[in-house]
Amino acid sequence: MLLFKRNILLSLLIIFSFSSCSNTTKSEEKPQKKIEKWVEGAEFNADSAYKFIVNQVNYGPRVPNTSNHEKCGDWLVSKLENMGCQVSEQKGEVIAFNGAKLPVRNIIGNLNPSSKTKVLLCAHWDTRPFADRDSNNINQPIIGANDGASGVGVLLEIARVFAKDSLEIGLEIIFFDVEDYGAPNYNSSFFDLNSMNDTWCLGSQFWCYNLDANYQKPKFGILLDMVGAKNAVFPKEEISRQYSGYHLNKIWKLGDYLGYGKYFKKKIAPPLTDDHTYINKLAQIPTLDIIHYDISPFTNRYDFGRFHHTHQDNLDIIEIKTLKAVGQTVLTYLYNI
Repeated sequence: MLLFKRNILLSLLIIFSFSSCSNTTKSEEKPQKKIEKWVEGAEFNADSAYKFIVNQVNYGPRVPNTSNHEKCGDWLVSKLENMGCQVSEQKGEVIAFNGAKLPVRNIIGNLNPSSKTKVLLCAHWDTRPFADRDSNNINQPIIGANDGASGVGVLLEIARVFAKDSLEIGLEIIFFDVEDYGAPNYNSSFFDLNSMNDTWCLGSQFWCYNLDANYQKPKFGILLDMVGAKNAVFPKEEISRQYSGYHLNKIWKLGDYLGYGKYFKKKIAPPLTDDHTYINKLAQIPTLDIIHYDISPFTNRYDFGRFHHTHQDNLDIIEIKTLKAVGQTVLTYLYNI
């Protein structure tokens, strides 16, 4: 008898369900999840980007106020000019954490400068003047294949490809100077960049404080920092989420769509001080940071890789697959703005 009642009840529920469905209006239907449709971008040549990294590394450490730094800066200017950019340089003087007066040389290239829609792409091109997280030769400058050269290499390749295409948007490419001259830490452990306050990113701070009154602000910006290491992880960093969450989320979705989800992680990372910090807060240009920033298996804290600020930051740690993932994702996103 109990089984019979259950069968009757089940039948009534099924009839009621069909009746309810037939009377549901379109406005009552559950909205479907939006599927992103992406325009295919041009091909990013990671081998070419790697060569641009090698060229920078061949100059040696690019520490401000050295001949290596000056020669590499001249080369960057010539490369941007050869790619059809309108090139300008912002020069001045900044004061380092130790009171040293350093020349600053921000190198700026513009493509399609008359476009009403402009996007900022940036990276720093200087290198760390000491290896304060190494156990050997800690007072010697690092070569900075990843920390400095990788972001610049990817942007040079994007500029090379973009200059040959017919996109109507404008690109402002900035290579910031004196980013990596922050106060040292000699205990080889993770250090919180925010605790160093404004001793970092002196070039981008100089740029923000000295913008021309008639400067046309880009729609948004993308900063590339340490984007070439093997098995790199790029989380959604908090300042990027706060100021440029819309573009951040779309780029990460695009990266996953292109097959690079192993790099563009959905996890959230704490805020850090990088060039985008000042671009967001001072220049008020919404800018996100694609940066190698992961939980360290050695300290169980957020870190930038065991090679960070050591002499291991050389060409041996650079991988073509990582350059491809970052470069192709950013380049394709430019076609989808």
